Amino acid sequence: MLPIIIVIAITVVIALMVYIGMRERRDIDPLEERLAIFAERDEVVESLQDVELQISFRDRVIVPLVNWLANITRRLTPQQQLEATRRKLELAGQTTDPTQFFMQRIVWTVMLGVLGLVLAIVRKSPFPELLAFTGGGLALGYYFPMISLNSKIRKRQDNIVRALPDALDLLVICVEAGLGFDAAMGKVYEKWDNELALAFGRVLREIQLGKQRRDALKDMSLRMDVPDVNSFTAAIIQAEQLGVSMSKILRVQSDQMRVKRRQRAQEKAQQAPVKMMIPMVLLIFPSIWVVLLGPAVIKIMNTDSGGAW
Repeated sequence: MLPIIIVIAITVVIALMVYIGMRERRDIDPLEERLAIFAERDEVVESLQDVELQISFRDRVIVPLVNWLANITRRLTPQQQLEATRRKLELAGQTTDPTQFFMQRIVWTVMLGVLGLVLAIVRKSPFPELLAFTGGGLALGYYFPMISLNSKIRKRQDNIVRALPDALDLLVICVEAGLGFDAAMGKVYEKWDNELALAFGRVLREIQLGKQRRDALKDMSLRMDVPDVNSFTAAIIQAEQLGVSMSKILRVQSDQMRVKRRQRAQEKAQQAPVKMMIPMVLLIFPSIWVVLLGPAVIKIMNTDSGGAW
């Protein structure tokens, strides 16, 4: 029993270290941040060692250890699998490194596998059940992060699809009022705080840094992988290349997206009765039968018992 407790303790410690390391703010150097604090206080810094000792234990020990484990994971993981995971993280709108995601999967796998083993030992299960509990925990821990990631991707894409018609309406209004397409995208970015508005803001920053508009729009559609966004960006790029009026293209795209939104709503309304059948058959109908037939059954049982006496 003692080795199992030791394994559980080590697993929990590794999980906590990985969790704390995942919260690292990569855009801020802890050493530079500490130097800025000393500068604000007008304190004299004798050596960098004194400054490093002022950094928290998380930044001095845990974060470097997590990065070291991430480097080991990077060397052991095939490059193709890393690229596929990076693609999924990009679709989910996350900035997590693929190696850290693989570390999460390893930690979840070990934790749930050990948990299944402990439950089987506590229940004093036979060997086949012990293998079933342990294998089930390992499988659940290995696939749970990927299932969660796929769920985030679907949720993000659904949010983008819902926000696109309204964003196109605002683009049409701004362009017809005399603004340029980039300025209209800036208005969408200023007014709203959703995935599509953030994507528009990133496109504008890339254009300001020198990237061509069509390349920035193509990259945006690749980061989303939404058919409606792909058709929108293709229409904008084609209009820019052929010299077509941007307001007319946006008006056509807005009308099409509004029709698609209405069609999706009608489709979901048609699917609602079918989806309601399962809870009605399994939950609602049995309750109704108990309420309606229960008194009659009790009365029949009392009548039969009275006749027997």
